[in-house]
Amino acid sequence: MAEIADVLVVGAGPAGLATAIAVRLKGLSVTVADSRRPPIEKACGEGLLPEGVVALSSLGVHLDSNVAFPIAGIRFFDEFSSATGKLPHGAVSFGLRRTALHSLLLQRAHEVGVSFRWGTRVSDCTNNAARLDNVPVDFRWLVGADGQKSNVRKWAALGPRSVRSARFGFRRHFAVAPWSDFVEIYWGHQCEIYVTPTGPREVCIALLASDPQMRVADALPQFPQLASRLNDAQPLTAELGGVTTLERFGKVARGNTALVGDASFSVDGITGQGLSLAFQEALHLGQALANENLAAYEIAHRKLVNAPARMARLLLLLARHDWLRRATLRILAKNPGLFTSLLSSRSRKATSRHAAPIDILDHPCQVLRA
Repeated sequence: MAEIADVLVVGAGPAGLATAIAVRLKGLSVTVADSRRPPIEKACGEGLLPEGVVALSSLGVHLDSNVAFPIAGIRFFDEFSSATGKLPHGAVSFGLRRTALHSLLLQRAHEVGVSFRWGTRVSDCTNNAARLDNVPVDFRWLVGADGQKSNVRKWAALGPRSVRSARFGFRRHFAVAPWSDFVEIYWGHQCEIYVTPTGPREVCIALLASDPQMRVADALPQFPQLASRLNDAQPLTAELGGVTTLERFGKVARGNTALVGDASFSVDGITGQGLSLAFQEALHLGQALANENLAAYEIAHRKLVNAPARMARLLLLLARHDWLRRATLRILAKNPGLFTSLLSSRSRKATSRHAAPIDILDHPCQVLRA
């Protein structure tokens, strides 16, 4: 006899867990299936922006200094200058390990009654039925939260992914007390390093590069100040890597199937928006499923990803052209109020539960003409 669920979610990463929680909060039954087992790891910068914190709170996952490291703002560096933007009063951002975030989401999912099928592959998927290994499951709605190589996307005939750019990311943790409560971004030639405090005695070092052979140790000589801080620091984790892409917009829903997180749209890690977008998408998708209106989710999704996509295009332009990046950082360094005001603009949007983010450099003309 087949199991029955209102919603079947394929993929139990942060996007899948957040969607399952949002669905349960609307009163629908939900089963989550994943071939992996928790905690589910992935290379990322491990900073969560204010709009992501707000969305998590709406799901009942509340971050504080007991479980995460409070972030005061963002600081840019290159070989000639630095620029600092502080979050405004009331805006909250955190750094925490991806596995710690996954555990918090999993705990909340259990609290609200989400059912799980771990170590299980989904197959034979049709409009309203699938097999979870050898067990048939009937469902009303199917959600693909299964990443950039989404099988659900293929099953729903939502078309091939259209990639604008692809780069490579690598991440490692080091045992050193954070020297700053800012996320620090070091810009170099064809690469960037992100430093995110993730605990009182550790930092996350994330590298983004166009060269697939480059690793954190290879990039550090470009940043002597950072290299000196990490000189005697013990690595806590192995270096974990993956591909980060910026895609063109595409359909994210068809019939009774919807995509969320990286399965729906992937924005280059340079924006730091991936997790925040996923949690906001989950809230919209939960509401759309409760209202039986996936067209509303399509509209909301496009509005959510539009600003981060523009942000990514601009930042990737700066990453490709050293002279433009240097000029932009000099402008921000000379006009600290501009940097802070742009952060404030985004943070004001974050106070709205379903607001689309306005990112730091989402107004390139304002920055370049300042």
